[in-house]
Amino acid sequence: MNISADSFVKEVVKSNFKTARLFQDYNIDYCCGGKKAIYEACEEAGVDAEQLISQLELILTQKDPGPEYINKLSLKELSDYIVKRHHAYVRNSIPALKKNLEKICKVHGEDHPELFEINSLFTKTAGELTMHMQKEELMLFPYINRLELAKASSASIPKSPFGSVSNTFEMMMEEHQDEVNSFIEISELSKNYQTPEDACLSYEVTLKQLKDFEDDLHQHIHLENNILFKKALELEGKFKI
Repeated sequence: MNISADSFVKEVVKSNFKTARLFQDYNIDYCCGGKKAIYEACEEAGVDAEQLISQLELILTQKDPGPEYINKLSLKELSDYIVKRHHAYVRNSIPALKKNLEKICKVHGEDHPELFEINSLFTKTAGELTMHMQKEELMLFPYINRLELAKASSASIPKSPFGSVSNTFEMMMEEHQDEVNSFIEISELSKNYQTPEDACLSYEVTLKQLKDFEDDLHQHIHLENNILFKKALELEGKFKI
């Protein structure tokens, strides 16, 4: 892929997932905000676009099998991958994170009152994210799978259980943005997950877990917003109505 200042952030990440880390390091949103051109994203983040492009070009010289694998998946295979890889990660991570946050609030909350706000933000977004995934697994993903099967068998477009698909995708992407915004706040409150000098090992581990959770969330949302939803809309548009 040839990168220029006009290249869209999401397209760069789709071409090589290793670039996602660099965008994150520069606080450039590649999932919900991935529709912006590099020059625009850099202006908003206060980043030198030429420097970023040079670093991206270096990364793109390193072959990444991820996008090639992802782009070959059918919509059903991709939705299954998201559930098994990212939804499972979220469900498995939430209990331990909530437990650890409660623990460090009790031990370090007096000296670091921001922990209580971090705990509240995470508890809120964890509940919302859990409900969001349930909607996807019970309604949205099955419909996308039926859509793909119908097209493959030349059947008519299946009935949607939730009205307009494009409106549903927009609603899901708005919820994604809410989740990203919560973690922007958590990152700011924790000074980008920086461990204080008086922190214990549990404190350090919890911040690392939060950072890993945020990183996975960005990858998760990117796969849905920029690949699965986009391909599903394109497929729906091929049906004769």
